[in-house]
Amino acid sequence: MTLLVTTWIKFSFLFAPFFVVSMFLSLTRNESRAERRSIANRAVFAAFCISLVLFFFGTPMFEALGITLDSFRIGAGILLFLSGVSLVRDGVRVNAEVPNEQRDDVAVVPLALPTIIGPATIGAILVYGAEMRGMDMVWGIGGMMLALGCLLALLHTASAMEKLLGRTGLNILSKVTGLILSAMASQIVLTGIHGFMQSNGL
Repeated sequence: MTLLVTTWIKFSFLFAPFFVVSMFLSLTRNESRAERRSIANRAVFAAFCISLVLFFFGTPMFEALGITLDSFRIGAGILLFLSGVSLVRDGVRVNAEVPNEQRDDVAVVPLALPTIIGPATIGAILVYGAEMRGMDMVWGIGGMMLALGCLLALLHTASAMEKLLGRTGLNILSKVTGLILSAMASQIVLTGIHGFMQSNGL
C-alpha cells in the first residue's frame, strides 16, 4: 500500500499536471465543453496505454540493447532534470496552435504525446517499470492509474481552475512541479551512480 501511494505521488509530478492543463486550455480554446471532456478522456486514455506498454517494455529493451539499468537511470535522470529545469525557468509559455486538418488528432498529438508522455517521462517510466517485480509492479501500475485519474479530473475542471488561479497561478504551480521533478531526477541519477559503482567494485 505504501508503494501505491509513493508511486502515485511520483507519477503525479512526473506527468507535470499544471503544464498539461495549460497546454490543454490553449489547444481547446475554441471547443465546446462536451468536446473538451471528450478530448481530455481520449488524451488520458492514450497516455495510459502508452505508459502501460513502457512499463513492461523496459527490461526486455535493456537486455536487447545491452544497457544496464543503472546506466539508463543516469541518462533518464539527466533528461528528467533538464525537463524540470525547463519548467522552473520558463514556466508555462503556451501559445499552441494546431492546423484545422490536424484537430482530430489533438488528443493524441500533442496532448498525450509529447505533453503528458514526453521524452523525460518515457525514460522515467522505463526505469520504474524495470525496477519493479511481482506485486510491486501491480502497486506501481495502480499508482500510475491514480495519477492519470487525478490528471483527468484536473483536465475536466481546467476552465474553473483557469478562472480561479489565472495564468499566473498555473505558472507558479508549474514551476513548483519543475522543482520537485528536478529533485526526483537527482535521486534517480544518484541511485544509478551508486549502483554502477557497486557493480564495478568501486
